[in-house]
Parts: sequence; C-alpha cells; structure tokens
Amino acid sequence: MYKINNQKDLIKTISKHQKVFSTLVNEANTLDLIINLIYKKLKKGGKIMFCGNGGSAADAQHLTAELLVRLRPTKNRSPIPALSLAMDTSTITACSNDYDFDRLFSRNFKALHNKNDLLFAISTSGNSKNIINVLKEAKKVKINSIALLGCKGGKAKNYCDIPLIVKSNNVARIQEAHIFLGHYILEKVEDLLFK
Repeated sequence: MYKINNQKDLIKTISKHQKVFSTLVNEANTLDLIINLIYKKLKKGGKIMFCGNGGSAADAQHLTAELLVRLRPTKNRSPIPALSLAMDTSTITACSNDYDFDRLFSRNFKALHNKNDLLFAISTSGNSKNIINVLKEAKKVKINSIALLGCKGGKAKNYCDIPLIVKSNNVARIQEAHIFLGHYILEKVEDLLFK
C-alpha cells in the first residue's frame, strides 16, 4: 500500500501547482480581452464552439455543459449557446476513418459556424494538427478564436486571435490551469450577461 511519507510528496505537488497558478496573475489583461470578446459575440446571437483532444476534449465538453446547463448552483439563468466540436464517437470515428483525424474539428466547424460565433480551442502543446487546422479555418472565414495553450503556445498561438498560454511543460499542471481559467472566464461572462 502506498503511503505519503510525512506528506512531502503531496506538499511538493501542491507547491508545483501553486507556482504555475501564481503566473496566471500576469494574464489579467488577456483575460479581460477574452471575457469581453465572448460577451460581445453572445450578445450578437453567436455561440461558443469548444474543441480539444484528450483531457482538453473533456475540458471542452465540461465548459460546454457549464454554459448549456448551469455554471453555479446559486445562479439559475437561461442556457448560453455552446457546443463541443468533439461531439460524439460516431462523428469522431467517421471523420478519422473516412477523411483524417486532423480534419475533425475543421470539418465540424465548417458545418456549424455562423458569423457571430467564437472558436475556443484548448491544447496543452499548441501543436495538435486538428487544432491548428480549425484555427486556420476560423481565420479564413473571419471567426474570432481564443486558445488556451500550454508550454510556449506551440504553432497554435500564431493562428488564434487571443492566445492565453500557461507557461509550464507539465501537462497535468497545464490542464489544471486550463479548467480553472475556463471556469473563471465563464463566470465573468455569465455575470455580464445576467447582471
């Protein structure tokens, strides 16, 4: 049976988590830009389209559910239009089999976007081809895009309108920061929409 020896390992991991989170304070201006852009798009009747792979796909679905259902149990409000581009296993496997996994998000995006929509990509590396492809497609059709990224932002930072980079190489720490940032952003957007 595994035992934490004097809690040293747990304290070390929490310390690494806190170190990454403490750098997020420097992103206040970027967060303001993101929150205001999302608010503006939703007020114009647009929706938010989230995408990501693996844990980031789970975050995309998680944040979509927060908007469609409820973010905070004390704040009942109308649903906010959002969807995840990693929709279901049938779409994912069909696109991967019939075309290419690298086209999954861009293909779904092409079918579903409207002029006031917003693309919200999540990638720990910033180098996933399907993320880069959907960001390129958004730029081509003049749909604004936001990307939560990790490491140094990868190639994705060059194709989105507003990159927010968690400066860490540890995937777990990046993902923890991404879901925190997602919740923070959506709470502020919700506050603006439902004053």
